[in-house]
Amino acid sequence: MSTAAPRPSTDNAVAALSYEEARDQLVDVVSRLEAGATTLEESLALWERGEALADRCQQWLDGARERLEAARSTTPTGAPADAASAEDAEASL
Repeated sequence: MSTAAPRPSTDNAVAALSYEEARDQLVDVVSRLEAGATTLEESLALWERGEALADRCQQWLDGARERLEAARSTTPTGAPADAASAEDAEASL
């Protein structure tokens, strides 16, 4: 059994999608696969596209998580939360 290399045009197209676009396309792919009215080749192509779309969604979610963590670790003045805690501790001495 041979494994096909990823299609660059498909990868580039998926990489350009917003989270919502990738999610909506992934829902469509899953629906088509669940319907089962495709050939084996079509099913494999859909599966590969679904995997790429799922990866893209995960990239968006990981990026959002990183942004939230960065926002939580920064005080309103822009200083890291740990630095503000250290300054507060020193001031109370």
